[in-house]
Amino acid sequence: MRASIFEATRRVAYKELLDGVRHRAGYVTMGMFALTVIAFMSMSLAGDMPDARQSATLYWIVLFFAATLQGERLFAEEAAAGTLLFLRIYVPAQAVLFGKMAAHLVTLLILSVIIMPFVIVLMDAMFMLDTAFLAVLLLALWGMAAADTLLAAVAASASVRGGLVPVLLLPSMLPILLTAIAITAGEDEGVLLGGILIYDMALTVGASLLFDYLWIES
Repeated sequence: MRASIFEATRRVAYKELLDGVRHRAGYVTMGMFALTVIAFMSMSLAGDMPDARQSATLYWIVLFFAATLQGERLFAEEAAAGTLLFLRIYVPAQAVLFGKMAAHLVTLLILSVIIMPFVIVLMDAMFMLDTAFLAVLLLALWGMAAADTLLAAVAASASVRGGLVPVLLLPSMLPILLTAIAITAGEDEGVLLGGILIYDMALTVGASLLFDYLWIES
């Protein structure tokens, strides 16, 4: 008897996180990239601290490119190991999509919490760590995880894989990134948060509809 979609999704997410902890290379690369960029920017400013919008821009750009590093591994490692066929046979497509999306979201949330103190201390960033910031962090990373997971599946089945995810991800993430930067910098958040939520829902529904086709045809 096949497990429910929810249970299958939970197992895929758990396996994804467990594999990341076991191998660690992807997590270490993502973390070191983020910390290196922040430290480099801090040293290059030589005491000339950026304003709130510049600090917010740096924070979200670091998260975006760190997400692409991790996103490219979502399906590429399983394609190289030959386990994608197992997933196609025994795991529902929607469970694979949402399981990997959930694991990617958890990873990005952990990374965002880790690098936040470094941005505040090294860049002297004056972020308002309030409810609006927490809301935009969750919503923006949700959209990033949804787009990243779908594009990683596209890249895994494409003939040209290297660098494909960041190239495709940036246009789809621009509305979210620009809005997240504005809210993080302390600008008006009411309408902007609603816009991100609607965009996230559209991305998630679109990913769900397209993934079945990709999963069968690839």
